[in-house]
Amino acid sequence: MNLEIIYQDDTELAEFEALNKGYRKDVIIKIGIKKYKVYITSMIRLQQDFETEFEDVGYYYSEPNMVIVKDVTKEEISKTINQLYECKFFERLDKMGF
Repeated sequence: MNLEIIYQDDTELAEFEALNKGYRKDVIIKIGIKKYKVYITSMIRLQQDFETEFEDVGYYYSEPNMVIVKDVTKEEISKTINQLYECKFFERLDKMGF
């Protein structure tokens, strides 16, 4: 497997802030020569965003390449990304042109 998870801001502060905010926008998945920018969010944050947006504008528009994790920790992100890789999630992104 040639999978690498890259954090554009790989500092303890960024990890702490992501855990508190419930999302990360700085994650890139590299598989071979291909790279995929993903938006990592927790289910709690997703629900909060959905409710706020729905109340404010009447609909919710999700972030591209959203990946929902239990917690926004490196360990949970790694576990989830590896599972997505195993079920060929990134191959399906290629077929959709992302």
